[in-house]
Amino acid sequence: MENRPIIIFDGVCNFCNGAVNFIIKRDPNAQFYFTPMQSSLAKELMVQYQVNNVGIDTFLLIKGDQAFVFSSAALEIAKDLTGAWYLFNAFKLVPSPIRDALYKLFARNRYSLFGKAEACILPTEEYRSRFLGLDAIK
Repeated sequence: MENRPIIIFDGVCNFCNGAVNFIIKRDPNAQFYFTPMQSSLAKELMVQYQVNNVGIDTFLLIKGDQAFVFSSAALEIAKDLTGAWYLFNAFKLVPSPIRDALYKLFARNRYSLFGKAEACILPTEEYRSRFLGLDAIK
């Protein structure tokens, strides 16, 4: 893993899986690793980084010695993608309680908007090496 950033995502959420594919396409240097929130690795990381009570309504980003949640995770990821996605960091001017409230509103409704899979969707063989903890999904 070489201390690369790890994105923890809801593995049964269609929107979240689409977001992971979006990130992979804009991460040509393969700096991000991924693990579904349903994996034991994700649960261990959330304990290790003291990420409590966020539920499954967020992406989490473990980067360096920090854990980013809600809109802060999304903005931190965007700044490292190719293209002009770093411009979304202008939203950091909006106070995080406001950003996070909007983020949580969307997250609560993502299943009804985009659907939900019965089980975690497995990555293609091409990208499997970037996914961690898939062998122990619970």
